[in-house]
Amino acid sequence: MRTRMLALAAASAAALAASALPATAGPTADGASEGSVGAADLLDRVRKCTRISHGKYRTDQGTRADIPVCGTKEAVFWTADMDIDCDGRSTTVCNRRTDPSFQSQTAFQTSAGKHLDAAELPYIVVPGPGPLWKYAESGVKGGSVAAVIHDGKVRYAVVGDTGPTGIIGEASYATAKGLGIDPDPRTGGVASGVTYIVFRNSEAVPIEDHTAAVTEGEALARAFVSGG
Repeated sequence: MRTRMLALAAASAAALAASALPATAGPTADGASEGSVGAADLLDRVRKCTRISHGKYRTDQGTRADIPVCGTKEAVFWTADMDIDCDGRSTTVCNRRTDPSFQSQTAFQTSAGKHLDAAELPYIVVPGPGPLWKYAESGVKGGSVAAVIHDGKVRYAVVGDTGPTGIIGEASYATAKGLGIDPDPRTGGVASGVTYIVFRNSEAVPIEDHTAAVTEGEALARAFVSGG
């Protein structure tokens, strides 16, 4: 979990209308949306916050605690920054040399019992259970499916790791890259404007199969924006 301050400009909150193309779980270009549910439609469903956390989170150590976790019956969500998580499997872009905070473990593992590959698997980080919020009580677990929205783009991810109990706003190298955010674990990320929507009681099986996350996420997102 990164705890450094990000000195980046605030991200745009612009949203795109839903595409008329059918959903696809195939490869997409970096910085492109996945599926046919538009960012604008998803953001419209999370405009109002019913807070479910018992307080508010910081985005980094030393910053103001002003990020609530909000909820509906279908999902939990928050809008924060994005720090880069490179933990898990050691690769050419995620290792102790490229990331001084690198850890070889992730809170959740693959179906084969191996730690996740942050360079290849889009995943998000949820705060560890603490006085502010216990994610399991909201129907969230390892492998839960999330829609991550930034600058009018939507990418699907899984819950793959946990971080400090008082800090929120982090995702894997692959998540950032997919959204067109600089994924460098030292200097990358974005200071604000990222919305994370985690669908309650969802699961991508197996957790390491991004195609499964996109397929499940697209169906859940479509139901979410339709209000049921």
